[in-house]
Amino acid sequence: MSPIEFPFATPPKPHEWIEAAPGVLWLRWPLPFRLDHVNIYLIEDGAGYALIDTGIDDAPSRELWAAMFDGPLRGRPLTRIIATHCHPDHIGLAGWLCERTGLSLHATQTEYLDALMIRLDPGALNAEPYRSFYRSHGLGDGITEVVLNRGLHYLRMVSKLPRTFRRVIAGEKLEIGGRKLEVLTGGGHSSEQAMLFDADARLFFCADQVLAKISPNISVEAIDPEGDPLGIYLRSLEQLRATLPDDVLALPGHNLPFTGLAARIGELVSHHASRCQAILRACAQSPRSTYELVPVVFGRAIDDPHQMSFAFGEALAHANYLVRRGELRVVETKDGVAHVAV
Repeated sequence: MSPIEFPFATPPKPHEWIEAAPGVLWLRWPLPFRLDHVNIYLIEDGAGYALIDTGIDDAPSRELWAAMFDGPLRGRPLTRIIATHCHPDHIGLAGWLCERTGLSLHATQTEYLDALMIRLDPGALNAEPYRSFYRSHGLGDGITEVVLNRGLHYLRMVSKLPRTFRRVIAGEKLEIGGRKLEVLTGGGHSSEQAMLFDADARLFFCADQVLAKISPNISVEAIDPEGDPLGIYLRSLEQLRATLPDDVLALPGHNLPFTGLAARIGELVSHHASRCQAILRACAQSPRSTYELVPVVFGRAIDDPHQMSFAFGEALAHANYLVRRGELRVVETKDGVAHVAV
């Protein structure tokens, strides 16, 4: 198993790019969050470029794209727009770019429909089942309102999506500029995230499924309150480890490109096992609500509403995983807040 290594010491600055591999340009767009960037990739495709992910829909990102079209991409048109998954930092400007270029959006069906649902009914985020979802797991009324109104604001940062799309399916191969890129899909971070594997060039566009420095957020959502995204994610990691060669260059949605895929997958599996053990130790002392498990999982209190929305969902994902495995059980308390206990 190869150690984790980073071929590039620093990322590209806005308005610049790095050739991550022959014919592959790596760009980085800023985000207005603690995770302050998203990686974007352009793959040479004849006279133009195929695009993987778009950045969030805000004024700085639109300005960066306008500058790209007026400068480096003048005379080198986009040939297709691929969104790896439904999160706004990856699909946020897909509709705007599709309208500007006349191209269709390539995405898996589940990710397209998830993004479309949020875009068509953003008011649902402030209604049921979201409100009772947070309250029933220990968030007080005040924190719930802050999370609903400020913590989930980022979900609305998506431009109007095209009403049709081109579905990409696990197992098929996309031909881009003479390359044959195999479509892989994985769940946990999102429902049907698309990844692309170029076996000839040993390139793995892994989106957010495998990141070099952080674990992607694995969250339970209100629409599936008893879901097991962590179990789905861990199974996806094992499938990637068993399927892909260890010498690929991983090109992720955040952080730096890296090599040593199997070693990084091992670190991610161990990371989540450690969080599960912390929850079991805490619940052996007394039953805990999801809200009470947040500092157990993260080792600190979370004050930022945006971060709390992720932290809450991740704490519940670990609890649900342990309940599914029979290591925890759900108990109800008199105040109607669900707790988990050993």
